[in-house]
Amino acid sequence: MSSSSPDSDNPAPGLLARLPSVDRVLATPALRELSMQYGQGQVTDTLRTVLDALRARVLAGAIGTEALDAQAGTEALAATVTQRLQAKFAPRLRAVFNLSGTVLHTNLGRALLPDDAVQAVVRALTTPANLEFDLATGGRGDRDDLIDELLRELTGAEAATVVNNNAAAVLLTLNALAAKKEVIVSRGELVEIGGAFRIPDIMKRAGATLVEVGTTNRTHAKDYAEGITPRTALLMKVHTSNYAVTGFTKSVPETEVAQIAHAPSAAHPQGLPLVVDLGSGTLVDLSRWGLPHEPTVRETIAAGADLVTFSGDKLLGGPQAGLIVGRKDLIARIKKNPLKRALRVGKLTLAALEPVLRLYLTPERLAERLTTLRLFTRPQAQMHAQAEALRPLLQTALGNAYAVESVPLFSQIGSGALPSDTLPSHGLRIRPMEAKRAGRQIIRLETALRQLPRPVIGRVADDSLWLDLRCLEAKDEADFTMQLLVLQTALNT
Repeated sequence: MSSSSPDSDNPAPGLLARLPSVDRVLATPALRELSMQYGQGQVTDTLRTVLDALRARVLAGAIGTEALDAQAGTEALAATVTQRLQAKFAPRLRAVFNLSGTVLHTNLGRALLPDDAVQAVVRALTTPANLEFDLATGGRGDRDDLIDELLRELTGAEAATVVNNNAAAVLLTLNALAAKKEVIVSRGELVEIGGAFRIPDIMKRAGATLVEVGTTNRTHAKDYAEGITPRTALLMKVHTSNYAVTGFTKSVPETEVAQIAHAPSAAHPQGLPLVVDLGSGTLVDLSRWGLPHEPTVRETIAAGADLVTFSGDKLLGGPQAGLIVGRKDLIARIKKNPLKRALRVGKLTLAALEPVLRLYLTPERLAERLTTLRLFTRPQAQMHAQAEALRPLLQTALGNAYAVESVPLFSQIGSGALPSDTLPSHGLRIRPMEAKRAGRQIIRLETALRQLPRPVIGRVADDSLWLDLRCLEAKDEADFTMQLLVLQTALNT
């Protein structure tokens, strides 16, 4: 009677033998073509990873002969390797459709650059440029000179400088002018914006001591005056652009705070500077286009502010940047601070910022040429017509599981600008037909939209998915509709 070995019933050795060698698969036309595209090393490493995973499944008894043959064939392996390499080399920063209803969406990159700025960035990317080279003298230049004259003309300030964002602008200003000294701020203006940026925290990091005056809802002129001590370095006002306090409130306008700051005293014979953080910041009166009024930089300078800080990628409609404008002597002190070099911007930011600022020299054409303003001012009737045209196409793609409606909506400006004001808009509401499964159906649809070649970002509320069409301009509409067949396939699998 013959005896069998303990491993005689183990199919793993036979199945492992069915796995092709690495060299055999690499010799196939498909893998040779992949090697030309991604490099021999990347293809080989990826193929080995795929084969190792199959080998591990065989040893664990998790795969049978039929399934193994289907996955270990050269064509199947080539397809798997191709998929993995495409995913690995695909850009992580991808274009999306912003149908969220928030125009300046922080998570989606805020302001979109106008064509003039895009072309300027391309030139800066592909050619040397006079970033810090004075073409008139042949000597070393100052990169701030590229935008200084424009900012002075547009704001009425004596000088200007730029850093990488507005938080950096506030940090640098406080560190340069108020390190180891006191800064007076109204308690009602101690804002926090996205990413846990808090004025008290920035004050502390800058080495300045915060002196709160007034209360959350009411601050009077005497509160500022009584807060001044020999250790006071400056008075600061922060524009509360990301929230609104209503009811029994009182704040002191910049003109009055400036008078208090500039008044000479025994401790401060020359007076004190007033710094205003406008946050979002705008260079033009938006009300001329029917938008809510937001204090402009020029108005703030004219009101007596010695320095104004504001963002480049919000209402301004440019690249991410923090701009500081104001008195020449204070800007000079700021530029001498060692942090200025650490926070300075590169040539791409300046290349984009200069043409954006130049657009403001001809305000009569601004709504046409500045992308951000063009999106703000899109007529609701235009978006309504767009929604009516897209509704049947989207309904066909979604089938009977969802109902698509053309509905009026309200967009938000976003990024902390004008939080209580909205823009009349129009879009699409998508509701699941089965009420009991509405939550799961909405999640499934939202996920499918985010997984499209160009992801679609909407807004979920009230058991519906809302697609606000304000940011879907005509030039992008064809790309949106071309993806509907992909969406239909995804939902039907």
